[in-house]
Amino acid sequence: MSNPEGTIVFTTIGRPYYGFDIFSISLPSTLNDSTFQTLTERCLTDGISVNFNAQFLDEYESIVYVSERSGSDRIYKNQSGNPRQLQQLPHIPESLFHDRPVLNNGYLYFVSAHEPADKPFKSWSAVYSTRIEDPKPVRVTPYGAVDYSPAVSRTGRFVAVASNGFRPWKGEFHELNTDIVVFDSSDPTQRVVVCEHGGWPTWSGDSIIYFHRQSDDGWWSVYRVNLPKHFNVSDKPGMPRRITPPGLHAFTPAASHDGKYVAMATRRGGQMFRHIELFDLELETFYNMTMALNPNFHHYNPFVSPESGFIGYHRFRGELGQGELTIPHLDQVVSSVKELRMIRLNGSFPSVSPDGNFIAFNHDFEGNSGVKIVRSDGSKRWTVMKDRVSFYTSWSRTDGGVIYSSVGPIFGSPRATVQIARISFDPKHLDNDRDEVLADVKILTRDDTGNNAFPTCSPDGKHLLFRSGRSGHKNLYIVNAMNGEFDGGIRQLTDGPWIDTMPNWSPNGELIVFSSNRHDPNNAEVFGIYIIRPDGTDLRRVIVASAEEHRERINHVCFSPDSKWLLFATNIGGVSADPVSMPNQFQPYGDLYIAKLDGSGLRRLTWNGYENGTPTWCKTVENYVRSISLGNGNVRDKLTGQFEEPKWITCDI
Repeated sequence: MSNPEGTIVFTTIGRPYYGFDIFSISLPSTLNDSTFQTLTERCLTDGISVNFNAQFLDEYESIVYVSERSGSDRIYKNQSGNPRQLQQLPHIPESLFHDRPVLNNGYLYFVSAHEPADKPFKSWSAVYSTRIEDPKPVRVTPYGAVDYSPAVSRTGRFVAVASNGFRPWKGEFHELNTDIVVFDSSDPTQRVVVCEHGGWPTWSGDSIIYFHRQSDDGWWSVYRVNLPKHFNVSDKPGMPRRITPPGLHAFTPAASHDGKYVAMATRRGGQMFRHIELFDLELETFYNMTMALNPNFHHYNPFVSPESGFIGYHRFRGELGQGELTIPHLDQVVSSVKELRMIRLNGSFPSVSPDGNFIAFNHDFEGNSGVKIVRSDGSKRWTVMKDRVSFYTSWSRTDGGVIYSSVGPIFGSPRATVQIARISFDPKHLDNDRDEVLADVKILTRDDTGNNAFPTCSPDGKHLLFRSGRSGHKNLYIVNAMNGEFDGGIRQLTDGPWIDTMPNWSPNGELIVFSSNRHDPNNAEVFGIYIIRPDGTDLRRVIVASAEEHRERINHVCFSPDSKWLLFATNIGGVSADPVSMPNQFQPYGDLYIAKLDGSGLRRLTWNGYENGTPTWCKTVENYVRSISLGNGNVRDKLTGQFEEPKWITCDI
């Protein structure tokens, strides 16, 4: 069987809009409300790509941080607050994910997710360390265990992590089921749980750890645990104590070295944005640092300089910032498979024209932007259908001027009115002189047939397969691709009291793949891969997580160009980063995988803190990614920074 080849185009929820840079604020010598009204901030990164999760190295604002400028998460260092003095630090070349770097006494600690877990449904995230002078990364997390968010004590003797231990992942992401674990940096094998139920640890000195967790009353709060003065991993720690009151959410703490205050990101009732506040531990008083500076931006994951002279954080760089202020239509990212190219789209549900020169997609569901097309080198974008709520695209495999889509609300019930549309236009109008292309929109399904969605065209262009809720259940149907069910009727391909959805026709025309919960019809949280022939025969399930196939949540399945591989988004890799530290991800466990048609040959393509999905797999044509990073065509979207908090965090408890 051939190796997987071609180009995969996909979306990452929210990520194109982030535009994060790292900022710092010099702390005044006297803390009071008036001094915090006159603060100024300084940008420590250069406005290129996404920069986040930093740590100070000194009192000159040198930082170590994560940037995605190379097409995946890598670790960098800026010297003395100068964004142009940029140095890439040692990393693991085969890893696409590096996070939470900490540099102490010449040792760099960080999270990577490149080594597969010992079983499905466990995160791959683990902590590694390396010497800067002689970089040879070593895993310090025991094999089979899962660690996040390393923090190093002031002397460098101890490392604290948020650890899931050897426990299996139960599917949670509103709050990860982690404990605070400490080990001696000279012997990482000797580990002790100093507090159950906690995440994002930070040290004050060598004997006090602060962390966040969701309290019993529902509020995310910062807690403190004291270790014995001359702590050894065999000692018993004290009981944790809550330090922030109910009535506000407090996340991602960062403690001062002298134990006087803790910086944290907060979300207060009546406020739409997350801000950095300083909590005076003696007076038990909050000082809001960023509200007056940027009232309408989210601020994330503060960090404190070694002598507590500066507070840092990352946020959207602002429309008046330096560097990249618009979003490329297409963005090439690093691939874990040499023969595959990975392209992130500024939009969702891509499909590729028969000649490979164009990509159709949905741009913005909330903006009712309909269907758009981008040239496959990223240089130009057109609108072909607007002012209609639509989702999903499927380009005819024989006609460069026909695209199919679903018109109506996304995530609707079986009876919700969603219709299949045939969008036809003249491909010659995809030129540099236009931004909009005149198209004819023809509805192919009847008004009273409920929720019809996810159309996919047969390779010969004659038939259209889609999911419909017309029977009261969501099953698969086939109609004429030109006139829909108004010409020649409709044929039901699957039938049953379950959900069959997101079908895709193989390029060779022999098979159809789709997602379904038919193995557990009462559970809308689990979906597996199923394959069937167009005549309805040879139905079978493709299992990729054989040990726990009942937990598979797999969707957006499609074929490789040679019809020998499957591409899909799934939850089997767990969660790579603490979701509460990030903007909203509907499913922060969403990653892309490929497997052969029998489920063997499973390979992971993405691992990060984001939700990746809606992929398509096409052949790579010549110059497919030419100038893709430039995206220097028309109507590029501005970075606005208006992404949302996680939907499961509320201020109305």
